[in-house]
Amino acid sequence: MKPITTIDDVINSLDSIIKESQANNDPLGYFAALYRRVTIKVKEGIENNFFDDGTRMEKLDVIFASRYLDAYYAFKDHKVVTDSWKVAFDLSKNYWPIVLQHLLIGMNAHINLDLGIAAAAVSKGQNIENLKDDFDKINEILSSLVTKVENDLAEIWPTLKKILKFTRKVDNFLVDFSMELARDGAWKFAKEIAATPDDKLEAVIVKRDHKVADNASIITSPGFIVGVILGVVRIGERGSVADKIEDLKE
Repeated sequence: MKPITTIDDVINSLDSIIKESQANNDPLGYFAALYRRVTIKVKEGIENNFFDDGTRMEKLDVIFASRYLDAYYAFKDHKVVTDSWKVAFDLSKNYWPIVLQHLLIGMNAHINLDLGIAAAAVSKGQNIENLKDDFDKINEILSSLVTKVENDLAEIWPTLKKILKFTRKVDNFLVDFSMELARDGAWKFAKEIAATPDDKLEAVIVKRDHKVADNASIITSPGFIVGVILGVVRIGERGSVADKIEDLKE
């Protein structure tokens, strides 16, 4: 993988993953496609002075994205990755998870583990509280994806729309996951990382990684009733993996 130093480098790297995933009908491309959309929004925000410090935000974006990109290529090379990402990547080998589950489990690893680490890294040597406003803005973009993606997929795959009309089970599944995101806030973790001495940093990250990986069970094992509903949705999904990636990319 080429060195990532700008937000355009991030977008180009995501394009490569998307292209590779579409060629191989690999579900790992779902998260990359969604992430590309988010990164473009962040880039537009920087260009339109949406953030307090655009230069710092680009640096944060690069550090943040690099954790995902490094994990992706390590996984592809059969190397060790964090537990959080291993759970997410391993899900791609299973036929039954719906697109939304693939997206949520990627968000779980990236927001709950990687975002706090990246925020602390970009603030190293400074007061991390100075980042709070911009952190809230980028986290707002990320967390808003749950509902947006649900709506997008409901339009693309009518089965999901019908299921949501007649039952709240899938909605409850999403709400439960969102509550986990709120309870295990990335900002709280970022401040913990910032306050941790370098010699104890690895232990803190490993502990957090285990916790985030455990939280993924909400997505991978949502219970019998929700599992049946999601199975029906999965059967109703239309198009190849490559087609779905293309839908998510736009």
